[in-house]
Amino acid sequence: MYNLLKGKKGIIFGALDPNSIAWKTAERVHEQGGEFVLTNAPIAMRMGTINELAKKTGSQIIPADATSIEDLENLVAKSMEILGGKIDFVLHSIGMSVNVRKGRHYTDQNYEWTQKGTDVSAMSFHKVMSVLYKKEAMNPWGSIVALSYMAAQRVFPDYNDMADNKAYLESIARSFGYFFGRDFKVRVNTISQSPTPTTAGTGVKGFDGFFAYADKMSPLGNATALECADYTISLFSDLTKKVTLQNLFHDGGFSNMGISNIVMDTFMEKDS
Repeated sequence: MYNLLKGKKGIIFGALDPNSIAWKTAERVHEQGGEFVLTNAPIAMRMGTINELAKKTGSQIIPADATSIEDLENLVAKSMEILGGKIDFVLHSIGMSVNVRKGRHYTDQNYEWTQKGTDVSAMSFHKVMSVLYKKEAMNPWGSIVALSYMAAQRVFPDYNDMADNKAYLESIARSFGYFFGRDFKVRVNTISQSPTPTTAGTGVKGFDGFFAYADKMSPLGNATALECADYTISLFSDLTKKVTLQNLFHDGGFSNMGISNIVMDTFMEKDS
């Protein structure tokens, strides 16, 4: 290992189980010499196995509802106390759609559910950064990363209102990232990851089709959760100090593809 994060301290949101990108990222941060506090919503913590990760990485857990300013203020204050100073990196790996969970079609949303999903999936990112910004909790050249998906730019019908949430998330990263960069030299980026078989991802209708299609379209194939963790580490490190306000595609090349030979061949076979 390269000790890319030696001496760096941070907060990781959203580790649920060993399939989650946040979980893999926490393991990689630990391997690269970084220290962190783990956090998730109390209900998610009851569903997952985050205590195993905390034990493995020597980390403490602070439950927090990322939609609650009060919880976030407590999280940031306690994290700085535990870690002994300001924060160098933050991972926002949070997403939820009640409409998706309950099978409500995009054209027939329950708007109370929509609002809840927006608050959890996107507005929470603004709230996290707002608390960090007002408390001046980030060290200069720190890095804040949120996980997104390409449905923010292109139509994936069954991704439902999560597509809108991701578009909003990416906009928040750019807008808040300007102020964080200008005032505190902190960078803010989003990673647009390949379809990944996490607990959240596989809950989307037609996920297997998303996954297979993207894998066949991408010249390098789909990026795994572990590979996304590695990419996130590079953004937390000092090797990317001038990368900010970006939505960075980590998808094996899918985002620039029009058609691939293997997909074309599949359609030709059906026609013959």
